[in-house]
Amino acid sequence: MVTEAIVLAGGLGTRLRGALRDLPKAMAPIAGRPFLAHLLQFLKANDVHRVVLAVGYRHEAIIGFFGSRYAGLELVYSVETEPLGTGGALVRALPFITATHALVLNGDTFFRIDYRKFQALLDRSPRPLLTVALRKVPDASRYGAVGVTNGIIQGFSARGSVGPGLINGGSYLVARDIFERYPVPPKFSWEVDFLQARVNELQPLAIEFDAPFIDIGIPEALAEAQTLIPEWVSTAV
Repeated sequence: MVTEAIVLAGGLGTRLRGALRDLPKAMAPIAGRPFLAHLLQFLKANDVHRVVLAVGYRHEAIIGFFGSRYAGLELVYSVETEPLGTGGALVRALPFITATHALVLNGDTFFRIDYRKFQALLDRSPRPLLTVALRKVPDASRYGAVGVTNGIIQGFSARGSVGPGLINGGSYLVARDIFERYPVPPKFSWEVDFLQARVNELQPLAIEFDAPFIDIGIPEALAEAQTLIPEWVSTAV
């Protein structure tokens, strides 16, 4: 079973400064609790037992709040001493994983999927290096659309193009040794500099979910999340 996860929780939350003050984005308040608290509770409901938190900006706030255990989860911290980008943060965090694969989640998105379904992919041969959870939305302009053919991601369109499409839901199944096969610089973006730039080499698998999704990165979405996320977590199976 996939029982380990990495949460990329080092974001500054620049567009949420009014709501966050000096807190990292993963600590954005949702119904009286940090966003990350809801996400961890949801991971526990999906049979995850151990979570690596990739933290950077104001990491002491996250460590001080959650400690080494939360909601029955073992928590391990991968701390950036300088900003490395989401890609550099993931490179630093993956060695803390003990299994061949781990879930990797953005620390500012909530995708109410059954993460256990990723396990079915590992039961096939060969095992995938990278799988991306996608969601169909009526307007992909904020995110950019993902092109898929026969279950393989072919490319990504630029943000701004109005219209329906599949979007990257910020949830991945990643092989622990992926960066041993694809050398990378110390600082880079996971999505732009790696996933999008190397899509033809990686041939990531696509798995589509028709499930509630929200990215709290803008004030309007953060306001909506106040009622949506607690409901989604409370009804998790």
